[in-house]
Amino acid sequence: MKHGPVDSHGGVDLNILVVYKKNFEEVHDAGLMALRGVLQARAAPHHHVDYTPREHVQRSDFIARDLVIVLGGDGTLTSLSHNIDAATPVMGVNSHPRYDDPEGSVGFYMDSSIATFEEDFARVLEGTAIVNELPRLQAVIDTTSGNRFTTDPAMNDLLIANTHQYAPSKYHLRRGAQHTQQQSSGLLFSTWLGQGAWLRNAMSEDEFGELERRIDGDEVDDCYFVLARDLPVAQRLGAPWSWADWTEATTTITSDMHRGYVVTDGWDEIQFNRGATIAVNLKAPKLTLLTFRQSMREKLRLER
Repeated sequence: MKHGPVDSHGGVDLNILVVYKKNFEEVHDAGLMALRGVLQARAAPHHHVDYTPREHVQRSDFIARDLVIVLGGDGTLTSLSHNIDAATPVMGVNSHPRYDDPEGSVGFYMDSSIATFEEDFARVLEGTAIVNELPRLQAVIDTTSGNRFTTDPAMNDLLIANTHQYAPSKYHLRRGAQHTQQQSSGLLFSTWLGQGAWLRNAMSEDEFGELERRIDGDEVDDCYFVLARDLPVAQRLGAPWSWADWTEATTTITSDMHRGYVVTDGWDEIQFNRGATIAVNLKAPKLTLLTFRQSMREKLRLER
């Protein structure tokens, strides 16, 4: 945490925000009650804790927090993560883990659960949690009218495509000195840790294996995946770098679509018109995610 180890019986005042999934399912309500009980028992009286359902949370709720606790699943965390800056640690608590119920959440980013929360929260207070700094994607959109927009940061993936999914995505593509013109189903960008969210499902196992063989483990914080979905074979062979790539260079497209959009983590959309330029890279602020049994890199290796 940014304040270092914390004595839960005094010393440092903590400003904590708990954001929870509220869908009137008993399992989530029971989880929230259990989490409240632990915080009331373990957080010192002078610590301040706010509770807000995901459906009502606003960006301003995250300002000046020392810790954000997200109770739910990966979807809850990714939908909220855009509001959290790099200086604020985040703790994910899986309220309905799949190991308890086949219908539950995998919770890849949620390293804590109701069963372990008390122990894990104690490690947060002691400053002994594992700190993961997760790279995030961003897209900078320059319109033909001279306006510039920067998307919210994406933990998992980012899509650039035609807003009409039945129509092809047409664009000019540049990466470094390389340039080509494409017609595909859209460009999918993914972080290293976000590969399981969509990217691996958008490629065959052999295709992803071939791409993975090009990866140096030291690059996972600096590089990202790019996939041109449903790209014709002739275009794949003519410019292989433009189909499936692992790169640290900024990818720039100039739209030849009447209307397209950028979608971050499957949540937020920003639309653009023909002629707009969109630059994608890993320059977004990182997300500080706390884990307790293993780092996120170790978890990805084990789950694969």
